[in-house]
Amino acid sequence: MSVTHNQLNLTPRFCRSTELMFKKLLIANRGEIALRIHRACHEMGIETVAVHSTADADAMHVRLADESVCIGPPAATDSYLNIPAIVSAAEVTGAEAIHPGYGFLSENAHFSEIVSEHGLKFVGPKPDHIRRMGDKIAAKEAVKELGLPVVPGSDGDVDSDDEALKIADDIGYPLIVKAAAGGGGRGMRVVRKREDLLSAIANCRNEAGAAFGSDAIYMERFLTKPRHIEFQIIGDQHGNCIHLGERDCSLQRRHQKILEEAPSPVITPELRAKTGERVAKAMAEMGYEGAGTIEFLYEDGEFYFIEMNTRLQVEHPVTEMITGIDLVREQIRVAAGKPLSYTQDMVQFRGHAIECRINAENPYTLQPSPGLVTQYHPPGGLNVRCDSAVYAGYRVPPYYDSMIAKLIVSGYSRDGCLMRLRRSLEEYVIDGINTSIPLHRELVDDPEFQSGDYNIHWLEKFLAERAPDKA
Repeated sequence: MSVTHNQLNLTPRFCRSTELMFKKLLIANRGEIALRIHRACHEMGIETVAVHSTADADAMHVRLADESVCIGPPAATDSYLNIPAIVSAAEVTGAEAIHPGYGFLSENAHFSEIVSEHGLKFVGPKPDHIRRMGDKIAAKEAVKELGLPVVPGSDGDVDSDDEALKIADDIGYPLIVKAAAGGGGRGMRVVRKREDLLSAIANCRNEAGAAFGSDAIYMERFLTKPRHIEFQIIGDQHGNCIHLGERDCSLQRRHQKILEEAPSPVITPELRAKTGERVAKAMAEMGYEGAGTIEFLYEDGEFYFIEMNTRLQVEHPVTEMITGIDLVREQIRVAAGKPLSYTQDMVQFRGHAIECRINAENPYTLQPSPGLVTQYHPPGGLNVRCDSAVYAGYRVPPYYDSMIAKLIVSGYSRDGCLMRLRRSLEEYVIDGINTSIPLHRELVDDPEFQSGDYNIHWLEKFLAERAPDKA
């Protein structure tokens, strides 16, 4: 294992913050989120260590970090999921903390425990909370005890066919079968009639066992036209927990988010305050530390808990844009034992923000498009933010998630935000590979999206009407 001390920092080292957290932090991730964490650290006077696979030797976060360590070959299992290599990199560089970003090891309770056992600080919640909320059945039981509403369904793993049929009759059809340890849309089946239930359960168990190492499944009512609404919370080690409002993540395909906005077009200020306070209180009672997201389905004025993500979300920038609060900075402060910088009455929501996920793929066929980026020109201007580690001459590797950038814009109103987003998408240039930018341009021009009248099934229908002509 070799450590590289980078020479690309052209500005002089600045004075450290008077509220010194850590001297050095290792970033256990890649791409735009690694760069996002690096920037927050440098603004706080914290040196950074980048870990990378051989495929990411020329990545932007590797170039900009104070030190970098190659931890393995391209496959994520041999590099970004290689716990011994990551912990060793932290030890040899003298890092005091590890920030996992999102994805990879960010919700791995075992990793969090090992980090602590080696005298390092994991920038995230307690292992028990990661483990408990990572199991969807346990999470559902936990939030029920804390007074949050849940989708009607089974109380736990469904053990037998007879039990499944009885529970399904009680829930009613349509219903959805889900993997207890699932995520990313895997291990899920919608069942619309009784005779299809048992085959759907068998398929879910097989898929879940292969993907997550557990074939436990549960069932719940399938809402026909819900929106996906999530509340951002953050808690500290002193019993404080606040909410930063909601995000609307209803534009999805194959259960993967494409575009997010805050606030939701359908949530009133009164409902936001009521639900947010309820969520923050529940998490405070749990003793939750760090950033987290409580995800709900929302239909006919009612919220139904579906899961909690015990990490930073991909879409966290829209919350930052309307609150002015740096979530990564707060994560690091909390990990260092500091109290939150804000109380609930200090949080103010201003304007509207939208994030577009830019993927290296054909936006209609989903065919990945790795390769050389020949030209790269991000948009700019007032209230326009591009979170990306891409540059002209960068080669997008074929080994990882296809998301290569996030375009986030804000405006005084949703209409103003949409106009700024349209202009920004027109300016955005990424040549040499296919990207999802053309899809976002179509979405912004669609009257139904402009009206805010959409649900979690809307994008699938939108794409189905266009895919044959675009493939």
